[in-house]
Amino acid sequence: MLRIVAVIAGCSFPATRNSSIDTSRLMIAYNVLVDEIADDYEVFVMNLDGSGKRNISNSPGVDWVYYANKDKIYFVSDRDTAHRHYFLWEMNADGFNKRRVSDLRLEDCFFSSRNNGLEFIIKPHRFIDSAFYIIDLNGRLIRKVDPGLPYFYDVSFSPDGESIVFRGANKKSKKEEGFSDELYVMNIETGLKKRITQYPADDTTAEWWAYHAGPPVWEPNRNIISYASKRKGVYSLFSVYPNGSDSKQITPDGFDAVYHSWSPDGEFLVTDGTGTIGENYDIYLMQANGSGIERLTSDTIYEQGPVFVYANSTQ
Repeated sequence: MLRIVAVIAGCSFPATRNSSIDTSRLMIAYNVLVDEIADDYEVFVMNLDGSGKRNISNSPGVDWVYYANKDKIYFVSDRDTAHRHYFLWEMNADGFNKRRVSDLRLEDCFFSSRNNGLEFIIKPHRFIDSAFYIIDLNGRLIRKVDPGLPYFYDVSFSPDGESIVFRGANKKSKKEEGFSDELYVMNIETGLKKRITQYPADDTTAEWWAYHAGPPVWEPNRNIISYASKRKGVYSLFSVYPNGSDSKQITPDGFDAVYHSWSPDGEFLVTDGTGTIGENYDIYLMQANGSGIERLTSDTIYEQGPVFVYANSTQ
């Protein structure tokens, strides 16, 4: 969802450490608009304190990181095709060993993996098919998953890999009257699905293009699903259980945040947003309950879509 924030972006739960996870080599990968006229987006990495920022994709055109697994970064890119014709690519956290995972043209859509990163769920371009695809690391199709809705995007596996959560709507286009994207949880084998979010009926502050329920992230340590939603004129991050219960706002009122990622131990969130101090989109790190917010970037360019990644393969 490139540059959606240019036209779009608490009480919570206590943090609990998973002692089996080492965060000493953890870094943040994120997207930077390097040249707006040339439509050049690059993937950067930095340390958790904001130091060591560097470009690791280094290619004209669009490189956009959506996901990371251990020390591998997965991004969509048009680097060897036509402008904004996206394919799935992989690279190490240092930017080396770039390879195209699949020859399937993709939608501009969030995705995730299961089975220790051996299988991915992606969304092919609408000219190819109308379903999610589960593929292996060589791009081979394992199975198709049809959500049974006219609109569906931005998918994430459950921790056990048996279900997915995605944005869906009963209208095909955001421009149709009555369109409202909500989150759905669906069992892959049975096809049974349940809507787990409900945008407040009395809130009219979200423009037609804005997220009612933004791209979901399934956090395994608490088995919660987080997402962004534009309410009261500002994007906030929320959490909800997979059954739709106990919906909570994570980020404080007035803090504008959209695309985000959880640390492997579930203790920290990294997000892009404008915060409360300006118009530029930057990267912020915070505790799981939305407290202790630290601004990690302060440039005059768009910096978005952060994910946690390991600097090496120790995890």
